[in-house]
Amino acid sequence: MARKVVQNFNVEYLQVMDKNGYVDEKLMPKLSGKQIKELYELMILARTFDDKAFSLQRQGRIGTYLQFKGQEASQVGSAYALEEQDWLFPMYRSSAALITRKQPMHMILQYYGGDERGLKAPPNLNNFPIILCVGTQIPIAAGCAWASKLKNEKVVSMVYFGDGASSKADFHEGLNFAGVYNAPCIFMCENNQYAISVPRKKQTAAQTIAQKAIAYNMNKIQVDGNDVFAVYKATKEAVANARAGKGPALIEALTYRVADHSTSDDAKRYRPDDEVKSWLKKDPILRLEKYMRAKKLLDDSYKKQAAQKAKEKVEKEVEAYENIEEPDPEDIFKYTFKEMTPELKEQLEELK
Repeated sequence: MARKVVQNFNVEYLQVMDKNGYVDEKLMPKLSGKQIKELYELMILARTFDDKAFSLQRQGRIGTYLQFKGQEASQVGSAYALEEQDWLFPMYRSSAALITRKQPMHMILQYYGGDERGLKAPPNLNNFPIILCVGTQIPIAAGCAWASKLKNEKVVSMVYFGDGASSKADFHEGLNFAGVYNAPCIFMCENNQYAISVPRKKQTAAQTIAQKAIAYNMNKIQVDGNDVFAVYKATKEAVANARAGKGPALIEALTYRVADHSTSDDAKRYRPDDEVKSWLKKDPILRLEKYMRAKKLLDDSYKKQAAQKAKEKVEKEVEAYENIEEPDPEDIFKYTFKEMTPELKEQLEELK
């Protein structure tokens, strides 16, 4: 008879840059000044797009919209670590990741404007359609990663989801599948502290989301999600390991949803203003600007130029969105199945 410890587990936390822009040079990932500026400009572009999309919704020019403001570092930093051939599986709040992956902004607006043609990625962009159902993209990403492995491709899949999705069956099924088949899949949990109105501490008893990977024998790490360098470093390492056949990984990015859950939500009803204000001090863009100023990578002139460039890009994409040709109503019937059923053919004739 015996009573002994079979296995011990731990969860590593990574922060490279603190809220004041100070960096631990020993942890700093290999990024050139040009790349750091690219990260900054992508984050500025993403926020400019997010603010504009919110404005468009309030003007009735798109439908319900879900902002990602405050989560730019977790999305841009992670998507930036992927290679062109890799697959990205977004959730409904992943517009910054899609922008990083060159998804045309007018197509994102097209989708939120109610036209599902906006979900189709242009040729040579391995971006999966935006998923609205919580967590359902997770097992799909795991399956795609397994397919890449079966085809002997050096291709990684990365899937985004929130902390609330980690309590869904889809999450556990996806991680279990990836763990069993050693699929090259990166599970990116943006822990923004709320599953709509339910705070993280009320929807899971786990101290971290990252520790949920232990049950599936996969790599795991918790990072400061408002630190673009930490997110990039953790994702880059996870992607390299997955590509080399060293298995999937779960990354928990600790961040915060600054805006409401959606444009039909009022977060003031369930979270205190002091909490929001405390997180605003950890803003990922302000933090990066402090670092870049110290390194002589940013001054007032460059900051203004980057903001103006982003504004011009976004306005151009808005114009493109609002000049898209109206969809053909017949598509409702023609693209439901590969071949129209007799019932659909009959309904189409009635429409005509």
